[in-house]
Amino acid sequence: MSISESRSAEAFHQHSHVFLAADHARSEGKTWAVIILCGAMMAAEIVGGLVFGSIALVADGLHMSTHAGALLLAALAYSYARKHAEDLRFSFGTGKLGDLAGFISAIVLAMIALLIGYESVTRLLQPVSIHFAEAIPIACLGLGVNIASAWLLASGGGHEHHHGHGHSDGHEYDKDELRRIAVAGGSLLLEVYEDGVPPRFRLRAEGVTLSGISIETVRPDGARQIFTLADRGGFWESLDEIPEPHAFTAHVRTDSGGDYSVVFEEHEHGHAGVSRDNNMRAAVIHVVADAAVSVLVIVGLLLARAFGWLWMDPLAGIIGACVIASWSYGLIRDTGAVLLDMNPDRQLAEKLRQGIEQDGDRLADMHLWRVGPGHLAAIIAVATSQARHPDYYRSRLAHIKILSHVTVEVLPNAR
Repeated sequence: MSISESRSAEAFHQHSHVFLAADHARSEGKTWAVIILCGAMMAAEIVGGLVFGSIALVADGLHMSTHAGALLLAALAYSYARKHAEDLRFSFGTGKLGDLAGFISAIVLAMIALLIGYESVTRLLQPVSIHFAEAIPIACLGLGVNIASAWLLASGGGHEHHHGHGHSDGHEYDKDELRRIAVAGGSLLLEVYEDGVPPRFRLRAEGVTLSGISIETVRPDGARQIFTLADRGGFWESLDEIPEPHAFTAHVRTDSGGDYSVVFEEHEHGHAGVSRDNNMRAAVIHVVADAAVSVLVIVGLLLARAFGWLWMDPLAGIIGACVIASWSYGLIRDTGAVLLDMNPDRQLAEKLRQGIEQDGDRLADMHLWRVGPGHLAAIIAVATSQARHPDYYRSRLAHIKILSHVTVEVLPNAR
């Protein structure tokens, strides 16, 4: 028999399942603003083309309608997700609706790339006359609208800060993990190193010679632990692993009598893929892709007019199609992974394992998936010989703020 997490009906309804991005409302407003801009431009081009007899202007207006449609899909996804965020029909909220919209937008992008590529190859094999006097100004006008749209979508948005954990022997450090300690004649560089390995202290010296190094950690609850460091040639490393969470004061001591204290605070990093809003990403890719194609078209038209290279125009289209297809593939891959509930962060999954497997406990099973931008859900089964409540293990993971929904099952006396 297992001891598992349970809640009363009242507690269930009090538990939030709103897993929307922190700037969801702002993103929704920006998307509608860009739709208005693109819609106005689209209408002006189509009406102007019909009035003045310019088929090129009408064609560009119809082309812009495809991007306006994709942006409308993004805006409707934002609106629907917000209005139904607390609808109990959605077991894990509506946070993944943006990923669904992003996936559909990526498919549309792929179709646009195929159409542009097909048309470009056709014109490369069968060149047609180009009306440069109309085509170049229209391409420039479209570029201006796309730049304005990209600026609107990017303005006031959050920036994704992610640290690569590229700790190599070339002294590449994660600035958030590194602590510099000033000592007589130089400095000490202390870090918690966990690049694909269990977390350990690493200490390097600049301008000083070290011997007999040890580190004592003092946690907020008063728990203490002493770590002996071994010389690894170029740096010192603790023999024992550092248990989670990594929030403590570290006292660095040397045989010469030195005693230096530094504070480590638990923080989250490297979760850019988890926090990314794929709905907004899809909207941005649409306008940026259109802008990139506009630039290529302008360059191709100018060269074609200047040197008579009519093949430059379709060549620019082929290059643009390849660029859009590449962006479409990346968006399909990332949104598809979210929709299929793939593990969003293997490093974080290992961190969860380390947080659970303490005092002889064993992680029997774990499911980790994304339920919205910046929100992860986890189902964890722990095998233990201790009589512990699921809340005990949830408290071990409480410092990982990106975990928005955690279910714990305790399997007693299971080995």
